Amino acid sequence: MKLPTYRHALKGTVASLCLMAAGALPAYAQDYSEAPMLAEKVAAGELPPVEDRLPTDPMVMEVLDEVGEYGGTLRRAILGGGDQHNMVRLISNENLLRWNADWSAVVPNIAESYDVSEDATTFTFKLREGIRWSDGAPFTADDIMFWYEVFGDERLTPSKHPMYVGDSGPVEVTKIDDTTVEFKFGEANGLFLQNMAYGFGYYVVNYPRHYLEQFHTDYNDDIQALIDAEPAASDWVQLFNLRAGPMHTPAFWQNANRPTLHPWHIEEGYGTTQRMVASRNPYYWKVDESGQQLPYIDQVTWEQVEDPEAILLRAFNGEIDYMARHIGRPANLAGLTDNAERGQYGFYGVGDIGASQAALMFNLNNQDPALNEIVNTFEFRQAMSHAIDRQEIIDLVYLGVGAPVQTSPHPSAPFYNEDWSKQHTAFDPDAANALLDGMGLDQRDDDGFRLRPDGERLTFVFLVADVFGFQYPDVMELVSEYAANVGVDIQVRASDRSRLQEVASAAEHDGYIWNCPGGLSDAYTNPDCYLPRGQAVYWAPEWAAWGVDPATGTEPPENIKALFTAYEGVTGSADPAVQLAALEDLIEQSTSQLLTIGLMQSDGAFGIARNNLRNYPDPMPIAGQLWTPAPYTAQFFFEGGDNLD
Repeated sequence: MKLPTYRHALKGTVASLCLMAAGALPAYAQDYSEAPMLAEKVAAGELPPVEDRLPTDPMVMEVLDEVGEYGGTLRRAILGGGDQHNMVRLISNENLLRWNADWSAVVPNIAESYDVSEDATTFTFKLREGIRWSDGAPFTADDIMFWYEVFGDERLTPSKHPMYVGDSGPVEVTKIDDTTVEFKFGEANGLFLQNMAYGFGYYVVNYPRHYLEQFHTDYNDDIQALIDAEPAASDWVQLFNLRAGPMHTPAFWQNANRPTLHPWHIEEGYGTTQRMVASRNPYYWKVDESGQQLPYIDQVTWEQVEDPEAILLRAFNGEIDYMARHIGRPANLAGLTDNAERGQYGFYGVGDIGASQAALMFNLNNQDPALNEIVNTFEFRQAMSHAIDRQEIIDLVYLGVGAPVQTSPHPSAPFYNEDWSKQHTAFDPDAANALLDGMGLDQRDDDGFRLRPDGERLTFVFLVADVFGFQYPDVMELVSEYAANVGVDIQVRASDRSRLQEVASAAEHDGYIWNCPGGLSDAYTNPDCYLPRGQAVYWAPEWAAWGVDPATGTEPPENIKALFTAYEGVTGSADPAVQLAALEDLIEQSTSQLLTIGLMQSDGAFGIARNNLRNYPDPMPIAGQLWTPAPYTAQFFFEGGDNLD
């Protein structure tokens, strides 16, 4: 296993951005070839010839190590209830643009070229001509315009993703011709290209008009018949959301009928059986340098299991071909090493480096007025930070792997600052007690817990889901003990990920534990733990809603508004020096307020890959919005053309 070394690779997302205006490799005329399973369908008259299924100028994908061979099934395992990113991150990051394999440059993808206006307000994308959906229907600018209709429809999209909203309002999208689309903002958007290459750039190219129109009341006069036939829908909006659910939600993966541009399409959906199956997309629009249509691997499967330990046992038995999710934790390393020969696998590095691998997120928009006042008092967050023995958490839960930090950039980030990282991390219960007493929370009940001003016990219910292999339940049990030692009652409630996100996004929680992005250069585009922004981190969901649209959510106080202003300095310029200065200002302001309480930070994780799997990135970069390894999995292959026995 090679350890991740990102210091040189990630000198800055903006500074290293490579604005290419052509395909990853030059296209050239030649004969194309295809997988044997597709050639058989062509011979049987079930599919058109491969040259008729590919675009006029297919994207030539650079292989990481060598040209591959066809065949095999990539086997994984999946948990029930909200593990949809297990699929998202493996097979689905096909955006207009994408990041190259070492996360150092943005390159064309579905778009064969693009143009940016000098004032960074207007972005014009030229689509590859002749791209088709997985069912053979043409993909054109009309599909992007259909997404834009859905995006602008308050009935379907009442809350808009912030990457498509500027200070003056949502982006304006215009069809220039069938293969050209223009995105225009009212002000400079210096990070739009980077964002379009990250995960949430997927929105614009995942709404097949020819399929989804039937579920939209404006296009189907007989839509009531479809509503009547769907028990889970009582109106057309519910029906549309079931069939067109966003890709980062379970709904997308439960619908096997929705056409896709991804290398594999769903045949057996998430949760419909114990085994989810995705088969090669016969119309996939990428080839390797020898003209072989990708992907190389025939199928991807996910066996649904009860818990991460069941995944671990499958790995020991050689039933997992490639996986880091759920098993790449320090506690499993010894067992995986001992069983590597039996399972016929090796290790690869995972650059899973966030601003905090585990962060306490008190809900700063708590619906309980007494709790809301307490958590919005800086001294309370400072006290809770000093109450926690981070090193003991690292020693007991993470086997000594990691460093005690606040939510802050990693030492390998070009804008690392030790003061940000170490402030208020000292384990000092006496200081914590003094701070809490100083707030007037000096009265206690018979069990030793502090009382709120209204006489109720000071209790917080923290939600916890066992995700990412980060052992959050174990961490929260320790945090609950540390909090009790200073008189704060933290109750821990287990939840699956979907329920946790549903509750937290509605600001109906007291707090939860999660990881924080922004440890490396992704801080530019994903600063969601430094200011209330986005739809994936919920420490102030009401302020986040206001940040997108001041007519919604709750207007934040001036110290929070200042964070939004600071971030405008990042997005409002295409000058890397201006953006860096603005980002550092934002992080300085944010970390000094302890808006989230970071616990620990690692130098990366690991995954396993079967001994005959080739062309996978090592180390694999990863970040909250960098949905890897999906941009590269189409060129994974098994040496010998099949799984090991």
